[in-house]
Amino acid sequence: MELPEFTLPMVQGFLICLARVGSMIGVIPVFSGGQIPPQMRIGIAVLFSLLIYPVVADFLPQQSFSIFDIVLLLAKETILGLLVGFLAQLVFMAAEFSGSLIGYQMGFAAANVFDPTNQRQIALISQFQGVLAILLFLALDVHHLFLRAIAASFEMLPPGTLNLSGGAVPMIMDVANHSLILSLQLVTPILALLILSNLTLGIMARVFPQLNVFLLSFPLNIGVSFIVMGLTLGIFATMLSKEFSLLADRFLQLFNLL
Repeated sequence: MELPEFTLPMVQGFLICLARVGSMIGVIPVFSGGQIPPQMRIGIAVLFSLLIYPVVADFLPQQSFSIFDIVLLLAKETILGLLVGFLAQLVFMAAEFSGSLIGYQMGFAAANVFDPTNQRQIALISQFQGVLAILLFLALDVHHLFLRAIAASFEMLPPGTLNLSGGAVPMIMDVANHSLILSLQLVTPILALLILSNLTLGIMARVFPQLNVFLLSFPLNIGVSFIVMGLTLGIFATMLSKEFSLLADRFLQLFNLL
């Protein structure tokens, strides 16, 4: 059995494919966490590149490049992969930011835990909502969407055609603005009840000066927050599911603008 001949254009084409696939996988929330060793992430990227390369080989350059040209091309492919992953990361950032707001308002400002995904200290409620968002991400098979997006990106945006001077950057800024609005929508029901709870305690403090409102506010705010979080958990999951379902259209829009 004769081994296939690996030519220079074939090797360079695989490196181009690996740069785009690896950068996408590097920022996918499931694979970008610090709990996954870098060696495993590199192995997953190489494995996916080997699987996708025969499918997208016709869209890869067939000629050889100089060292400067191939480095520039790899840099462009890496930027494209990072942009695609960043669009999905914005949904998780919205969920975690809303959790931070809830934690601070309910009295958990000092209750931080170590987040192995981002390798930093975050609020307790932020960690909970971040993990819930990852579970929804996997349950809805959104990670499969990334694999389809990788294959489709080579057809819609062949290597070397990246152009950031178009409408891609404003589109990403609009999605980031939408994610900020989403985080406020996720936290609005709980914040409204906490404000009402604090207003009620303020009125009680005026009516009953002997009442220790400061000590009473902690268990009351925590209890109200957990009750409302439990009642609105279905709404939280529905809103995130809707955002995940919009990722396919956002990917296509991004590819058309680049």
